[in-house]
Amino acid sequence: MTDRTVTDRTRRIALVGAPIDMGASQRGTLMGPAALRTAGLATLLESLDFEVADYGDLSVAEMRDFTDKPPAQANHYREIQRWTRLLSRRGYEIAKTGALPIFLGGDHTLSMGSVNAMARHWQERGRELFVLWLDAHADYNTPETTITANMHGMSAAFLCGEPGLDRLLGDDPRASITPDRLDLFGARSIDKLEKELMRARRIRVVDMRQIDEFGVAVLIRRVIERVKASNGVLHVSFDVDFLDPSVAPGVGTTVPGGATYREAHLIMELLHDSAVVGSVDIVELNPFLDERGRTARTAVELIGSLFGQQITDRPTPSNAIAPGE
Repeated sequence: MTDRTVTDRTRRIALVGAPIDMGASQRGTLMGPAALRTAGLATLLESLDFEVADYGDLSVAEMRDFTDKPPAQANHYREIQRWTRLLSRRGYEIAKTGALPIFLGGDHTLSMGSVNAMARHWQERGRELFVLWLDAHADYNTPETTITANMHGMSAAFLCGEPGLDRLLGDDPRASITPDRLDLFGARSIDKLEKELMRARRIRVVDMRQIDEFGVAVLIRRVIERVKASNGVLHVSFDVDFLDPSVAPGVGTTVPGGATYREAHLIMELLHDSAVVGSVDIVELNPFLDERGRTARTAVELIGSLFGQQITDRPTPSNAIAPGE
């Protein structure tokens, strides 16, 4: 099913702000979308010859509450339920226009809606969505396994169809991905029960030791090859705490030993060259904890690499980042 050429599809980007911070214990990520805009995200993308439409920040003020009973271990469930439904609906509508969505967070509960939207969109087109989770944490808890009850730690589990948050979307379609289409990359903090659940589901995890041993190029190419082998589409969910705190201090849950500035850029450059990326999240940026906008600027620079910014002109398999249909 083809309604646009690949070139037309891939030169248009839609920015969608989701100022959410109740999914985490540290407040402040609601300022993330504004910080990314201030750091020049749209201007950079336009300099790379993309047509950029900024839909502004979404608001859940008009979303009605459901009457389902919230899980016992899910903080701020009702507010996050509203955000998940709204992001799923709006993300799906934007994807249908042919633009490539970039969701600006906000904490990682954003992905419960954004990934659902993109999975639904691509399922209807007969293609599988894969998710690359660039994060210090696995976020594969459920209300049964969680220690903190913070819902940003349940987002990856939700998108893989794990039980416990079954009414989060109400009667809206839930388009889960299978666990074998999730790649956790850069993990260095995983809870005990979370780890057991991930082992049972055979979730692929690239931790920092593997990155130290094999390097990011080898490991990210394995992800890309699996996506290409299935004629799939990749959603990149980029939590800025994937980076080492020395590079990105503006996050609420810093974990030492993260990816270096150069490793992160190489990942983004290889993803650009692969032409498999169809949507992106940028999450957990907390400007309140940042140092003069350093983390926001770094995130914007990395997105620049993801969309083709480079020092010298190098031949690549394709100048387009998003897949055709």
